[in-house]
Amino acid sequence: MSLTLSLDFQYTSSIEKVWSALTESGKLAQWVMDNDFKPVEGHQFQFRTQPTEWWDGVITGEVLVVDAPTRLSYTWASGGEKHTVTWTLEAIADGKVNLHLEQVGFSNAQGVQGAKYGWSKWCGELEKLLAQ
Repeated sequence: MSLTLSLDFQYTSSIEKVWSALTESGKLAQWVMDNDFKPVEGHQFQFRTQPTEWWDGVITGEVLVVDAPTRLSYTWASGGEKHTVTWTLEAIADGKVNLHLEQVGFSNAQGVQGAKYGWSKWCGELEKLLAQ
């Protein structure tokens, strides 16, 4: 059985600014983790953070879809699981952008809850970055 995490975040920003925060390595490092990400289909990358006693601190991925500035998808592999992360951006009323996250491939509800916590925290950092 495969479980899915689905979250929506709204930002007062342009869709282009949110897109660049999702796709530019230096900006991603400011709200997620250090990385060697490039928005090129087929590009293999890593997100890297401090290892812990239960995790090596590395997430590997491959870019699957780049449809600027509305859709980005990549694999997200860590801890023996491989997920697909898809971001969908939509300009909504009053200069706001809806950022929809879908992460597919969890083997248990605990993983979904952990990812929900992590993405919610990171997307709070994204809001700070977009406000700069």
